[in-house]
Amino acid sequence: MKMKKDSHPLLVISLSILVMLSCNLPGQAAGTPTATVNVMTAAARTVEAMTGGTKDPQVSTLLAGTTATLTSTLTPPLTGTPLATNTSQPTSTPLPCDRAQYVTDVTVPDGSEFNPGDDFTKTWRIKNNGSCTWNTSYDVVFVSGEQMQAPGSVPLSRSVGPGETIDISVPMEAPDPPGEHRGDWKLRNASDQVFGIKADASGSFFVIINVLAPAGTQLVYNFAQKYCDAEWQSAAGDLDCPGGMGDSEGFVVRNDNPKLSDGISYSGVALETHPQWIDDGMIGGRFPLIEVKDGYRIKAKVGCLFGGPACNFKYQITYRIEGGALQLLTQGTLDYEDGPKDLDVDISSLKGKQVNFSLVGLANGSSEQDWIIWLYPRIME
Repeated sequence: MKMKKDSHPLLVISLSILVMLSCNLPGQAAGTPTATVNVMTAAARTVEAMTGGTKDPQVSTLLAGTTATLTSTLTPPLTGTPLATNTSQPTSTPLPCDRAQYVTDVTVPDGSEFNPGDDFTKTWRIKNNGSCTWNTSYDVVFVSGEQMQAPGSVPLSRSVGPGETIDISVPMEAPDPPGEHRGDWKLRNASDQVFGIKADASGSFFVIINVLAPAGTQLVYNFAQKYCDAEWQSAAGDLDCPGGMGDSEGFVVRNDNPKLSDGISYSGVALETHPQWIDDGMIGGRFPLIEVKDGYRIKAKVGCLFGGPACNFKYQITYRIEGGALQLLTQGTLDYEDGPKDLDVDISSLKGKQVNFSLVGLANGSSEQDWIIWLYPRIME
């Protein structure tokens, strides 16, 4: 067969090479531009070899056009959403600096029994599961409940590294009132930040004991529990019970487990009273008639509420026999710096009588900070 006059033999050869190369391309994903480059490079080198390196303009033009055609054919435009690339990195939550974990009670397990006034030492085993070392600037601190005459804080005896445990001991004293008593404690770092035993540092470790009633003693009357059975008065007249704290005429309220001027939170039911807010003001509560028997005693702890350094007052316990004349049973004066005082008064001399007892507080001069605490006032047999 004769070729057309304007046909160039090299063009035919070039096209044939291109066809052969395209048919023999290895399997390649659509849209991969490398195929075009490889095909054209192979074709150009073949033509150059056959022509002895001559660069024919017709061939160059043909190759250029063929390149465009192949590029369009082999490299379709990308469509759709490209595959997402996962650039996220695994993360870990760092441990807090100060975190504690309760391990066990070393001494005084919950529910241990004591007599009133018994000394004991509570020891907890605590683990440091934070990232910071606890040194001896750290301490254990009382936070709520009943302090049981323990110190407000006790420093750690040694350094405790992350993952280590320490036995923490606090001396205590069983309170007077029979029944269950609980005190809660936490740790405090050198920056005065308090932390507990939960992940959010909110939990506390605690002591729970049961105090036994002393042999041969029995509670006869609890003034604090029955305080609104009394008639409360000041020079301004009759007072509500419970009263309103800050009432200028004076007030009485319950304030159990109070913290007193010596910095100790005492266990037990308690009354907080404040005289009328005038110089030498007074407040008193007269309780219903009680028949006194042989061996009866009135007991209480009386003192200033913590935080009122100007507190200075006189306390009295008075009585009337079957509505007769007012008489003094006991009295004393207390200043904030004195600390609380224990009262224990034998009233056996009134046996067989129907008696009204009164708890009285009198300001010595200014009454501004005379928050008077009567802790567990009671009659015992």
